[in-house]
Amino acid sequence: MAGQAAVSGRVAPGWEAVRDAFAEGQADDPGAAQLAVHHHGQLVVDLAAAGRRPAEGAPFGPESVGVLMSATKGLVAVCAHLLSQRGVLDLDAPVARYWPEFGVAGKSGTTVADLLTHRAGLPAFSSGGVGVGLPGLYDWDARVAALAAMRPVWEPGSAYLYHALTFGHLVGEVVRRAAGMSVGAFFAAEVAGPLGLDLWIGLPPEEEHRFVPQFSVRPAPSPAQIAGFIEGLGLSPDDGLHAALRASAAELAAVTDGLTTCRGRSAELPGAGGIGNARSLSRLYAALTGPVDGERLLSPLTVDRARAPRNDDVAPPPPLDGGDGSGRTRFGLGFELPRPGLPMLGEGSFGHAGAGGRLGMARPESGLAVGYVCTAMSWEPAAGPDLRWTGWTDAVRAAAQAQG
Repeated sequence: MAGQAAVSGRVAPGWEAVRDAFAEGQADDPGAAQLAVHHHGQLVVDLAAAGRRPAEGAPFGPESVGVLMSATKGLVAVCAHLLSQRGVLDLDAPVARYWPEFGVAGKSGTTVADLLTHRAGLPAFSSGGVGVGLPGLYDWDARVAALAAMRPVWEPGSAYLYHALTFGHLVGEVVRRAAGMSVGAFFAAEVAGPLGLDLWIGLPPEEEHRFVPQFSVRPAPSPAQIAGFIEGLGLSPDDGLHAALRASAAELAAVTDGLTTCRGRSAELPGAGGIGNARSLSRLYAALTGPVDGERLLSPLTVDRARAPRNDDVAPPPPLDGGDGSGRTRFGLGFELPRPGLPMLGEGSFGHAGAGGRLGMARPESGLAVGYVCTAMSWEPAAGPDLRWTGWTDAVRAAAQAQG
């Protein structure tokens, strides 16, 4: 039998195989991790593995909180759908209806849905290739003003490509204009507060004592390596998309460094800077698809709209549009959908992963919601999360099927 990591926490009767699979999956992981599962609104798995590398700060357990990376995008999408459900935000409307300054430089027809599906053509805050660094990335007003004035790299709506950081500011500014408060404040007041979640877009100083930092298993790629990789995709150095992708990578590296500081964690960086734990991530997704202690966030109609495929018939911009498309990320309105390499909980699942292996997801048909948060950061997907997820996702699905 393969080795197992030391695991704390609890599982409900019938879910013991999930604990075993989680322990086995974490055996070779130097970092700490949490796994939580809700089934029909009830918390049935709440586990933590301390990892081989001692955690800095407070001892690691189910109450600890850590960086969510791009799993934060799911929190932002929830805000947009909640406002849409209330009739405050039309996801098919032009962004300029809510954010008039945005409707220039070829963006007058860009819709809120284009922002949610990474089709806006604005993958970086800077078009010059160098990227915006710190502390500039903490300046919300300056960043959204730059995005509003920028000309898209491709015609909005005609193609899609992952907006690693700008997604959070683009959708977050629409939320701010529609709701009259920042996306972090809206999430705290309308989502986290009513559900009692330990999830934040901007960590309050009084919660710093619970934070456990992430660390890199391998160094992040250098700017030269990134440039070489982009050129290997067929983009010439003088191509605007080449420059935007270099800038995006530099900005993501800067934000990752910033999240090692109190200032970075307290900032609203809704593309990748959320802080929380697996229990709350799972509880959030459970409340999207059914009642949790009497609270349900989204109606079945809203959930079905959110998880309907939106980019299966749209390719990345040339020359990145080659191949059969089997490895492409699939999106609904703000949420990732199952694909080869990320089967999630089966067809009908929706959620969002984050760099290094973070993951929040749900599948209404099986009543399942899952949160996974970890501290070991790997920039090579094949070297990390797939190996950790495979066993326990299979065990979660099997346990739910047995429970009925």
